[in-house]
Amino acid sequence: MSPVAIDVSRIKGIFFPHLDRKTREVVAAGGRFVYYTTADTATSILRNQQFWMRNTTTMNDYMEVDHGFDCLNAAYKTEPGNVFSRALDACFTGLSEDIKNYFNEWLPHIRRDTYITCVSEHSAEEDQNGRLSMWRAYGGQAGIALVIKGDMMFNESDALGAYSHPVAYLSADRFAVEFLEIAKNIENEAEYIKSLDREIVKSFLFSMLRFAVLCTKHPGFHEEREWRVVACPTLRPSKLLVPTVEVVRGVPQTVLKIDLLNQPDQGLVGLSLSELLDRIIIGPCEFPQVILGAFRQLLAEAGVPDLDNKIAVSDIPLRQL
Repeated sequence: MSPVAIDVSRIKGIFFPHLDRKTREVVAAGGRFVYYTTADTATSILRNQQFWMRNTTTMNDYMEVDHGFDCLNAAYKTEPGNVFSRALDACFTGLSEDIKNYFNEWLPHIRRDTYITCVSEHSAEEDQNGRLSMWRAYGGQAGIALVIKGDMMFNESDALGAYSHPVAYLSADRFAVEFLEIAKNIENEAEYIKSLDREIVKSFLFSMLRFAVLCTKHPGFHEEREWRVVACPTLRPSKLLVPTVEVVRGVPQTVLKIDLLNQPDQGLVGLSLSELLDRIIIGPCEFPQVILGAFRQLLAEAGVPDLDNKIAVSDIPLRQL
C-alpha cells in the first residue's frame, strides 16, 4: 500500500490546535513580531547581523519549563490523560506507552539542551510607541524594539533546526482542557491517523509534548504575547546554528548564533537583515536623538534601504525617578 500524503494543515489542526489558531490570528493582524531588548544588544545584532539563542538553564525561562512540565504531568494523571492514551492505542496498539517512554528518555535533553529566542506579537497600533510593559521588562535604561516580518517565523524549512511556536498562558486546569481537546481531535481523526506511518505519528506526538513543556507559561504573563524560536542541537543538529562561548551579564555560557543570511538552496529565504527587518522603535530614554543617529548609521552600514521609514522614536514620556 502506498503511504498516504501528509496533510500539513490537517496535522496542525489535530496535534497543534493552539499553534494553528495563533498563526491565523497573527497573519490576520499583519504577520509581524517584535524583539524588545537593550540598545547595547540591538547594536550587536545589527552590527554582526546575528541573533543569539540562549540555553533555557541560564534564563528566567528555566522555571517556565518546569511549569510546562508540571502542567503536562498533572494532565497525564487525570481524565484528559486517560482519554489521550486510549485515543492513541485505538490508532496503534501500545502507542501511548511507546510515546510516554520516548518522551521521558528525551526529557533530560529538553531540559538541558534547549536554546530559545523570544519575540512578541506586534500590532499596527504599536508601530509608533511600542508596548510600555515590554519597555519596562526588557528595555533597561535605553530600549530598542526590532520589528520583524513574520515570514521567517512560518517558514517550513528544516535548515536551521529551529522552530517557532506561540506561548500558551495556562494554569494547570486550563492546560488540562487544551490537552483534552487534542485527545478528542485524535479520537475524531483516528481513521486518518491510522493511515499514516506509526513512526511519523510518533514524531508528531513527541513534538506536541515537547512544545507543550517548552511553550507554556503562567497566565500572569499573557500580555507579552510571546512566541519562541526553539532549537535542540542534540535532537535536530544544524550547521547553521553556530555554538560559541560568550559572557552574558558576567556568566560565560554557550550560545547558538544565527547568521542573518539567506540559504535559498535549503529553502531558507527572508532571513537577511534587509528583508527581515520591518522597522526599529527607539524606546523611552534620555538620549533618543543620539540613539536615532547611531541606528541610522548601523542600518546604512548594513545596507538596509529606506532609512527614513525604518526608525521611529517612541514619544512615551520618560519617567525620571
